[in-house]
Amino acid sequence: MAVKKRPDADRLPISQRIDQRMPNPGRRDSNPTDWAIKGELFLNCSCEMFCPCVVSLGAHPPTEGHCHAWMAIAIDEGHYEGEDLSGLNVGLLVDIPGRMGEGNWKVAAYVDERASGKAYNGILQIFSGAAGGTTGLFTMLVSEIIGAERAPVEIIRDGTKRSIQIGRKIQGEIEMLAGKSPDHPVMISNSKYWMGPDIIAATGLKSRVRDYGRVWDFGGKSAEICPIDWKGPRP
Repeated sequence: MAVKKRPDADRLPISQRIDQRMPNPGRRDSNPTDWAIKGELFLNCSCEMFCPCVVSLGAHPPTEGHCHAWMAIAIDEGHYEGEDLSGLNVGLLVDIPGRMGEGNWKVAAYVDERASGKAYNGILQIFSGAAGGTTGLFTMLVSEIIGAERAPVEIIRDGTKRSIQIGRKIQGEIEMLAGKSPDHPVMISNSKYWMGPDIIAATGLKSRVRDYGRVWDFGGKSAEICPIDWKGPRP
């Protein structure tokens, strides 16, 4: 009898489906656990104007009917089951076919190559929703993980600008929209948006994605920046 090999611990199976509404015996079971992340998430998407998902909480369709995006997560402090995640960066390629709240997202994850094995797997558990808590909704929204890998994820936060570079796969730079007061950018505050209550409006300066058959350019399109304070369901 052939012995089944355990998949590489540093890589999720390609096209692993995690939507609980779709039967799939290969899907990882949800395993709510102790984790926390504080830091900042910023993104650039294909919407022509500020993302309607923020104010509609994912119910309004994106301006182009679909949402193509990259996301960058800078973890200032955090842990996964006691493993330190502080200082690590994460990039996501996100392909949403319609309204954000309707799901069927396809996602690829790029995890900081400096992460330990446990930190790498913990980050994948968090961003697949399997670890529960703030990101637990991903088990319903994400239908396919098209890839997960270690990568040199470089994030720069400089004044009103943010940038991410993952080799030639994702190269993005965004800038906050200036408000009436020079020290206070345009923002939405006290929202119920899943990322966090305060969202800073921004715009893409130069922004390209070249991976997994996707060829996207988001220069001049909608972007946003959000301080995050996420955690798992267990203290």
